[in-house]
Amino acid sequence: MHKANPSRTAQRVAVRRAAHQLLDHPKVFEDSLAIAMAGVEAARELQQLGETDAPFARSLRAFIAVRSRYAEDQLALAVARGVRQYVVLGAGLDTFAYRNPWRSAGLRVFEIDHPATQEWKRAQLQQAGIAVPPEMTFAPLDFERQPLDDALRAAGFDPTQPSFFSWLGVTPYLSRPPFDATLQFIARRPAASGAVFDYAVDRSLLSARQQAALDALAARVAYAGEPFRLFFHPTALAADLARMGFCNLEDLAADQINARYFAGRSDGLSVSGGGRLLSAWVS
Repeated sequence: MHKANPSRTAQRVAVRRAAHQLLDHPKVFEDSLAIAMAGVEAARELQQLGETDAPFARSLRAFIAVRSRYAEDQLALAVARGVRQYVVLGAGLDTFAYRNPWRSAGLRVFEIDHPATQEWKRAQLQQAGIAVPPEMTFAPLDFERQPLDDALRAAGFDPTQPSFFSWLGVTPYLSRPPFDATLQFIARRPAASGAVFDYAVDRSLLSARQQAALDALAARVAYAGEPFRLFFHPTALAADLARMGFCNLEDLAADQINARYFAGRSDGLSVSGGGRLLSAWVS
């Protein structure tokens, strides 16, 4: 991503999240603000998505929707355990902070993202007429160059309190050191803290069809200047997380995601790629 411009992949994610609200019934993820956040310029794109709804596009849209649903499902568990700090890493145009159902319970939200993307988001919020609530704080950060600890402390984050972190659509674009540093920071949070993130599986573990889909998507994001860089073997990743101190890992592949969130649909909407969803907790 160019330092002066917002993330183009974040823009595409926002459009697909909004498209899910318009094109898929029933919705796997309800987001009352997604369309407004995508902006008026996305209207033509949404129409085109509906008219050229290829299987790959539908699967990608399903994954983008379900990863937000999964993150908020896991957040609900964290809130039930007493967590009152929620950190959205690589927030993009995520709308949780502006429809926070636990506002009255005192849940604070910190949005972490590149400064250029946050400036763009502020403009999108203003254009959509969506106010920034007092319990939401922007915390600018470049994951490759700055420590997460510094950005959160400057935003008023309390490191002594349990916290929950979501990290969606970010890890494939990172190098390994900031990935490890971020998870090590989360692992040092108090008991009951947790995290959810999605990640890309090593290409060698994918079917020929999944490899073709990955290659097509990788070419598109590379053309946008945001190439994929980080892939994992699930067994090795689980071992790394255990060494960091995480426990109660849940790692969902496509078939498990479909069984939990897409079973019994008449429209056939499902995920089919190599992206996985993982949650982990601090004991």
